[in-house]
Amino acid sequence: MSFRKALLAATVIAVPASAMAQTSPAPVTGLYIAGGAGVNWLMDRDIEARGGNRTYFTDRNTNAYGETRQDTGWGGAVALGWGFGNGVRAEVEGNYRQNEVDKIGGFGGPTTSRAFRNNGGDIRQYGVMANAYYDFNIPNFPVVPYIGAGAGYIWTEYDGVRGTRQAAGSNSVVIDGTDGSFAWQGIAGAAYPIRSVPGLALTLEYRYMGTLEPNLNGRVVNPQGQTVSSGKYRADNAENHSIFLGVRYAFNQPRPAPVAAFAPAPAAQAPAPARTYLVFFDFDRADLTDRARQIIADAAQAVQSTGTTRIEVAGHADRSGTPQYNQRLSMRRAEAVAAELSRRGITRDQMSIQAFGESRPLVPTADGVREPQNRRVEIVLR
Repeated sequence: MSFRKALLAATVIAVPASAMAQTSPAPVTGLYIAGGAGVNWLMDRDIEARGGNRTYFTDRNTNAYGETRQDTGWGGAVALGWGFGNGVRAEVEGNYRQNEVDKIGGFGGPTTSRAFRNNGGDIRQYGVMANAYYDFNIPNFPVVPYIGAGAGYIWTEYDGVRGTRQAAGSNSVVIDGTDGSFAWQGIAGAAYPIRSVPGLALTLEYRYMGTLEPNLNGRVVNPQGQTVSSGKYRADNAENHSIFLGVRYAFNQPRPAPVAAFAPAPAAQAPAPARTYLVFFDFDRADLTDRARQIIADAAQAVQSTGTTRIEVAGHADRSGTPQYNQRLSMRRAEAVAAELSRRGITRDQMSIQAFGESRPLVPTADGVREPQNRRVEIVLR
């Protein structure tokens, strides 16, 4: 649409209400908080006995190797983030995961058995990650899929991880220790915005998280609980698969436009179409030009001649400037038009005054573009 055509459209135009409504979820803009929890699967982990423990498990000058298998556990995460209004989000996250050890095996050698009994203990992982996301805001689709990736630092804690060799009177392996290491994760999820509470959304995520190898203190104890060997155990890279259900709240989300409800007309006569007047503004201005005052005068005259009972005044802005500034600018423009309507005999209680900032462009543009057709106020007579 050319600018000349837009000026011609500033006269009386019939526009269906549904054409002006935005049915797609708006991109996350500004500050948000998020949290979620669910199940976590920590994959089998190889463990390497080192130092004194190495010499206990094998008569060769080599390290001994075992393995732990974990039960299904649980985890959760909370985050503070920022949405850039174009589908991109960034956040800082704190997370926690815990799995109980089901079995210990391995550490084979001339003096040991490969099977253990009295297995138990917990493996905990917790730390901080920095994440980046991209939201796929699909037109007329109520769910917003997204993908993300993150990196950070995770502490791995082995708490009472133990196993006893099968033979009666045998010694036990006990691992207790905490070590931190670099970690990374990949995320795929979907958000379902709650229309009745702007900014609130339910989320469902799959997460893959891995860490580098932690080095942990451990020992071998006899049936009387006395330590017969001590040293280090190095666990291999951790692989976690998690499914989290959560919520997210964005503080600056615009209220969605009301969607007209359609019902069968009780009478054969169709209702009169809505009449829309477009009032345009100069860049970064909210004052009325002579042409704008003439359009407002035409709208006021139409109100009085047609008996209109509801007048909607909606302010808009282009994408030059921050979303927060444009929200305020569009409200000043709407108030300027409402004041001129009041001067021409339209009472304030007849008007519904709203501001949508840059969220509903007449002409879609990239961020930062100055577009004259988007600097407008729409007067809709119903």
